[in-house]
Amino acid sequence: MTPRMLRYRESLGLTPPTKEQPTGRGHRHRRFSENDLDAVSAGQELEQTYDIPPAALAFALRVLAEPAVLARVRSFGERVGRLAPAPARAMDFEKQKALRLLQRRESPDVRRTRPADRGHP
Repeated sequence: MTPRMLRYRESLGLTPPTKEQPTGRGHRHRRFSENDLDAVSAGQELEQTYDIPPAALAFALRVLAEPAVLARVRSFGERVGRLAPAPARAMDFEKQKALRLLQRRESPDVRRTRPADRGHP
């Protein structure tokens, strides 16, 4: 990999952060551990396997890391028919059920009066 490509990948967040300060005069030399190099190789392998550019891999990582971005991408996928709507979770179902019960209770035409409310002891 060329130094230029390494800097590009670093700018996209596709290289592990180095803990050592840059060395050298006027140059930013970095030292990568074996694990760092394995991570960079794994990223390149993903790009080759799925025929995607580094920027696409960087965006995929952003989608996974940022819930708001994930929600917007999911919504777009649903709108264009590439993704099925997310299944309702059990807690969502229970929440909706509770809201329906509360709405029924607050509705004036469904509200029942207790005997004490009708003047009975």
